[in-house]
Amino acid sequence: MDINLILRIAGIGLLITLLTSVLKQVGKDEHALLVTLAGVVIVTLMVIQLIERLFSDVRAVFGL
Repeated sequence: MDINLILRIAGIGLLITLLTSVLKQVGKDEHALLVTLAGVVIVTLMVIQLIERLFSDVRAVFGL
């Protein structure tokens, strides 16, 4: 497992949390929701790539 990926996901989470709280204080709740949604999509895409790599490794191990 690559620790760099875990730190990248944590960094994205911190950045999204900071941006969301700033936008909510300014009164831009709709923008805060969009920023949160964008963060979730980015992290989900990163996890999907990991799952794809896992499946390809499992196929290689079992010769499928």
